[in-house]
Amino acid sequence: MIQNNGFVSSIHYFNRTGWVAIFTGTETETGRTVHVEAWDPVTGTALVVDSQRGAMRRVDDYPDFSHLERADQVAAVLPGGGWRVYWKDEGPGGTPLTEQVLAWLITEKGGATAITVDATGYVDAADSADRFLAPGEDLTATDQQPPS
Repeated sequence: MIQNNGFVSSIHYFNRTGWVAIFTGTETETGRTVHVEAWDPVTGTALVVDSQRGAMRRVDDYPDFSHLERADQVAAVLPGGGWRVYWKDEGPGGTPLTEQVLAWLITEKGGATAITVDATGYVDAADSADRFLAPGEDLTATDQQPPS
């Protein structure tokens, strides 16, 4: 994840409710982070999807439930606006790579996550970018040096 004056956040913790449930794991289940999908209307307990039962299930029904953590909520989506993302060594064979920003996901706290698209149409978050290039900005000679 790249922090640029505190405005870039990780896409891995975006969800509708703004919360994720943390489970420590058991002998048969690995530890995991699960998106909270809703709240029990009677108890107010967080609900997650139980894919084996095919239903929503209260987090406190799981023996390995640990706690809840805040997740970002998307408040807006903005076009990429000509921004590009640069990685020093993420291209073929460890070469430099530059991709267009397709969109910016804006959180309720004002953070932004760049969503990129490559030449094949693969869409991903630019969490590990080395640099963001503003519209019209070119790479410097230093940026283009091969990694040591």
